[in-house]
Amino acid sequence: QLQLVESGGGLVEPGGSLRLSCAASGFAADDYAIGWFRQAPGREREGVSCISSRGFNTHYADSVKGRFTISRDNAKNTVYLQMNSLKPEDTALYYCAAGRTTVMALCVSRTYDYWGQGTQVTVSS
Repeated sequence: QLQLVESGGGLVEPGGSLRLSCAASGFAADDYAIGWFRQAPGREREGVSCISSRGFNTHYADSVKGRFTISRDNAKNTVYLQMNSLKPEDTALYYCAAGRTTVMALCVSRTYDYWGQGTQVTVSS
């Protein structure tokens, strides 16, 4: 079965950096787009960043543009989210997901069929 496992979350000070990893198994990575989504208490689920199946197209939420970078290594079945200049408002549970999407709607959560369990990111002094 297709499985996604996130790692790399933790506690970091404002302005710091973290790199999240999403390890996939049970499917061919180049058949699926991968997205990073986050959920914070009292806030709507947000599509943070998504990448097409072969990595040629990416999407970033306006709130993270210039600070976060998504990449994938299909040979290792792994997608990364490099997060720099972290802010307290980035605090959330971060999920990765796999789905068949289009470039036009690369980061629409309902198009993603498989979800990991999440990794917590907390930005605080």
